[in-house]
Amino acid sequence: MKQRFKSIGLADLCSWFGITRQAYYQRKRHGYQQALVAEMVISEIKSIRTQHSRLGGRKLFHKMESFLESHQIKIGRDAFFDLMREHQLLIQPRKRYHITTNSKHWMRKYPNLIRNQEPIGPNHIWVCDLTYWKTASGHYYISFITDAFSRKIVGYHVADNMEAIESVAALKMAKKTLKSGHTGLIHHSDRGSQYCSATYVRELQKQNIQVSMTENGDPLENAIAERINGIIKGEYLNGFKINNLSHAQEVLKAVVKLYNEERPHSSISLYTPAMVHENPLEKQIQRLWKNYYRKENDSGNEIEKCKPILGLKNECKFVPGLKQKNTVKL
Repeated sequence: MKQRFKSIGLADLCSWFGITRQAYYQRKRHGYQQALVAEMVISEIKSIRTQHSRLGGRKLFHKMESFLESHQIKIGRDAFFDLMREHQLLIQPRKRYHITTNSKHWMRKYPNLIRNQEPIGPNHIWVCDLTYWKTASGHYYISFITDAFSRKIVGYHVADNMEAIESVAALKMAKKTLKSGHTGLIHHSDRGSQYCSATYVRELQKQNIQVSMTENGDPLENAIAERINGIIKGEYLNGFKINNLSHAQEVLKAVVKLYNEERPHSSISLYTPAMVHENPLEKQIQRLWKNYYRKENDSGNEIEKCKPILGLKNECKFVPGLKQKNTVKL
C-alpha cells in the first residue's frame, strides 16, 4: 500500500484502516519474528531428517520438544503440522508387498502361545519375521528379532537368500543379549520354512526358548514384527542406494542403531526402545498394545474384556465401547 501511495504519509494510511503507526510496526515486527521462528523450526526438522529421513510428524514434534523449549518457541502440534505441510515436509506412506513366507511345507508347525498373553518385561516375548528389501544392486532378505515389550530389535541379519541358516544368524545375535540362565522366553514367528526348520528349532531349544507360531495367514497374529518391518524399510532403508551385500550389512547395522537408540516409539510412551529395554523399572509406560484376537460373543454386546497383565498389580474396568488405555508403573 505504501508503495502505491508514496505521497501519503504513513500515519494517514494507517488511519484509513483504523490502526495506529505503533500497531503497524508491531505487526511488521511480529511478521519478522514468525518468519524467523518458522525458519528455525524448519531447519531443525531438516537436521533431524538427515538421519531419520521419513520420521513422522508426531515423533518429530516429540523429538523437538527440548529444542523448542531451549529457544523459547511456543508452537502447538496443529501449527507444527501446518508448517510442515506448507513446506511439503509431511511424509506420504508407501505400500509395497512381497511374499516371503512359505507355510506350505511338511515340517512341524507349533501352536500360538501368545494369543492371550501380553509381554510383562524385556525378554519375555520375541517376535520374528523375514522381510524383502529391493535395491538397485539386487534383492536382499532381512531377518529381524524384536522384543515385544520394549520394541527393541535384539537380532538382525541381511542375506541374498532365504535359507534357514541366515535366520539362525539373527537368532544367535539375539541370544547373546540374554543373561545366563534366563528362562520363560517365548519366540513367536510365522510358519515360514526358515522358522520351522530343524536347524532353527534346535537353536531355540538349546536355550530352552518356547516355540510359538501363527496359526493362519493373518498378519495380525504377528503384528509387532510386521510393524517393525514397515518402520525400518519405510522410514530408513528405502532411501539408500545399496552397492552390494557388504554395503547392505553396514547400512542395516547403522539403521538398527538409529531405531533402537534415537527413534521415539508411540507404543512405549515415546521412549526409545533401548531406554525401555535397559531400564524397564524406571519408566512409566503407557501401554498401547492392542488385542488382535477379539471375538464377539453370542450376545453381541461385549466385544472384549480387559484382563490384568500377568505379574503386575494393575487392573482396569471394561467399559463397552470405550477404548482402554492402561498406564502402568513398571
